[in-house]
Order: sequence, then C-alpha cells, then structure tokens
Amino acid sequence: MGLSDRIATQRGPASELESGYDSTEPRRVDPYAELKTAIHNACIQQLGVELLKREGEEDLTERVMRAVTEQLALDRTPLTREERHRLVREIADDILGYGPIEPLLQDDSVTEVMVNASDRVYIERAGKIERVDIAFVDDAHLLRIIDKIVSQVGRRIDESSPMVDARLPDGSRVNAIIPPLALKGPSLTIRKFSRDPYTMDDLITFGTLTPKTAQFLGACVRGKLNILISGGTGTGKTTTLNAMSAYIPGDERIVTIEDAAELQLQQEHIVSLESRPPNIEGKGEVRIRELVRNALRMRPDRIIVGEVRGAETVDMLQAMNTGHEGSLTTIHANSPRDALARLETLVMTAGVELPLRAIREQISSAFDVLIQIARLVDGSRRVTQITEVLHLEGDLITLQDIFVARPPDESSNGSRRGGELLEPLRCVGLKPHFLEKLATNNVLVAPNFFESEQKLPAGVRPGFAAAAFGGKKG
Repeated sequence: MGLSDRIATQRGPASELESGYDSTEPRRVDPYAELKTAIHNACIQQLGVELLKREGEEDLTERVMRAVTEQLALDRTPLTREERHRLVREIADDILGYGPIEPLLQDDSVTEVMVNASDRVYIERAGKIERVDIAFVDDAHLLRIIDKIVSQVGRRIDESSPMVDARLPDGSRVNAIIPPLALKGPSLTIRKFSRDPYTMDDLITFGTLTPKTAQFLGACVRGKLNILISGGTGTGKTTTLNAMSAYIPGDERIVTIEDAAELQLQQEHIVSLESRPPNIEGKGEVRIRELVRNALRMRPDRIIVGEVRGAETVDMLQAMNTGHEGSLTTIHANSPRDALARLETLVMTAGVELPLRAIREQISSAFDVLIQIARLVDGSRRVTQITEVLHLEGDLITLQDIFVARPPDESSNGSRRGGELLEPLRCVGLKPHFLEKLATNNVLVAPNFFESEQKLPAGVRPGFAAAAFGGKKG
C-alpha cells in the first residue's frame, strides 16, 4: 500500500465541515482522468528504464510523445483532434515533467504556483493572485508529483516527515506539506525563479529602485560593505541579493550558504553550500550554522548567506567582525529597526550567554548598510529605505537614512496624483560615515552625490548611468 493509499484510508470519507470547502462549489472532475491514468501506466510499462536516462532528453521527449500517441490510438476512444493533442501533451507532461502545473512552470509571466488541493490551483502573475482552471486527478496524483520533485534533490516526504523544503533544477523554491499536517490534502507552493536572473538594470526598469540608488548599492558592494537586506515574504529579497552580487569582482572567492540553493551568481570562483535535513533515523543533519563555520576555513573573500533565521546569526556576526568584509545576507523584518531587533532575538535563541549591550555592539560593528524592501498592495516590489548602521549610543543602535521612498503628496481633493503609492527613492541629504571605508577599498563616491534631491517633474528621469556602479581610483 502506497503513501497516498494509507492517507486515504486514515482520512476516510471527509464531511463538508471537515474538508473546509463550500459544498455549493462543485469539485472539478476531469472526464478523461481514467483514460489518462491508463495511458500513463501503459507508457511507463512500454518505456521502462529509458525514462531514467538523463542524456538525450530531446530524444526521450520524442519517444514519450510517440508512445503516448500510439497508446491513444490503440485505446480507440473517440476524440477530436484538439482533445487528442491536449491529452498527448498532458500525459507527456505527467511522465516527463510535473503534471498539470508543467505549463505554468514554463510560463515566464507566472511568478508563483500555489496548489491548495488537488483541484484548487492558484498562480501569481504581475503581483496579483488568481485561480486557474487546472487540476490534478486526485490527491494521489498530486502526491506523486510532490515526491518526484523532492526526490530529485535527495529530500523525502512521508508520514514521518510530512513537510519539506526543496528546489527545482532551475533553482525555483519548493515547499510541500501533506496529511496529517495538511487537513485538506497535500499542498504545494513553488516560487519560480527567472531563467535569466534579474540584473540591477531590470530592477530599475521595474521601478524597484532608481538609477542613483543602484549606483550607490553597486559602490557599496565593490567597497566591501556588510549589507543586510530586510523585507517580508515575497518582497524580492533574494532577487535583490542576486542582482547586487553581480558587482562582486570576478577575482574574489565567494562562498554561498543556503537552505535550498537559489542564488544564481554569475562569477566563476564560487563555492555553493546547501544545508541537509536529518535522515529517516534522525541523523545526518547539517545546519546553516555548521556551514558558516566551515566556510571560515575555506579562505572566502565574501560569504553570502541566503537568509539568517536561527543560530547561524551568531557565526555570521563573528565572521563580519573578524575580517570577512563584503558579506551579504537577508532577514525577514518589516523595517530597518525591526531587522536589528530580530537579529538580537536570533542571537539570544542560539543560547549565547551575552548581555544585550554586547549583542548590540556586535550587530552595530558588523553591518554597514540595511536595505528595506516592501511589496505594495498593487503587487509591485519597492526598495523603501537604504539606511546606514552607525555606532551604539547608550543602549540603542543609531541608524541614519540615506535614501527614503515616501508616500506622495495628496492633492487638494485628497487623491494621490498618478495613482502612485510611493515616490521614487530620494537622497535625504546626509553623507554616510563609511565613505572612508569605501575609499580604502578603492571605490570613490563624488562629494555632491548625497545632496538632497528635489522632486522632478513627471516623466523626467535622473541622469545617472545605471551601469556605473561606483568609481575606481585611477
């Protein structure tokens, strides 16, 4: 008896109240479900071990399509040409790809795929969530696809380990959770990554930041400042981190550490490390903290931690305070001040017996710049603040805003001009204190760069080159 059969037996026929779904909404039923299952099984038997071969994927796709077409012809079920083409594609996607969601994964306009149940699939497109007319045959079908995804990266999912974080071959982030933890059936969430990683120019085009702030952030990366990117879920922290990492010089050794490898760095001298969950016996777990410690022995010029969310925060701070400059990481927080408070909490959860003042001293001396990102109600992602971390004054870490995006002024009738939710990032007019550190690392910023900016007329764009990220000494 398979996993899906055991779950179905344990759950039994669920009532409408237990399922949590409105009985007035009919469950989507695929009229060709039995036919597709029969053809799928026949093709698996016909092709056998050929499906396990990785080389010649184009030839394998052609053989699968031919086998599916032959089996459909043998079945003699009356079908129109359009129905036949659709069934061939869907069965081939099920054998070679990820079933019904395969077209969504191939659609570049879709940024997130959310499967709430076998017959309830949602996507995010242009920052908005919408339901799509796609469904799995049943829970067993969805479980088979989930198992196919997680097994590719050496992870597992079953009753003893009913939730898992994994990734697709292209780096897209995957989370799956199944019964008994998921009461309404298996749930799958895929956060897609662009085939071509977004660059800083792309972020400027999207309106995430301005050319001037992009120039400034590029100078910070080249000047080996320690940078913390903060924001909520889905705000684009990893995307921004990936775009900023493009300005790390190619002759530096980079070590990346992640729970699930997502970063798509373009440099050649990179060592990518990934944590490992415990095996079925509860042994063999390798946490982010152990990887950070190991990275210190690998002679890194830069350490990039995908996200700090636990005890590894202590080791990350120690690395930044012991000569590993130019490190980058992300954290979940709603503001720069909240990000510092969360860092304190993470350090304390590591069981370190340190007074709060000592922890704050470590944080204030470790990080130079905080970048706050927000996802607005219209679905757009915006950098809302770029803040310098100064020193400890009394018991409080002093912060100084360098660039801020403020809400637009309201017109006389109370409406916002142009419908914009935030104005572009503008310099507040204060010069940061780390300019000497930038100069020490051979990066110069013009003295008038941080002069306060006046609001420009509509349609006028600042004249800063998006590609010139920090000047070098001659």
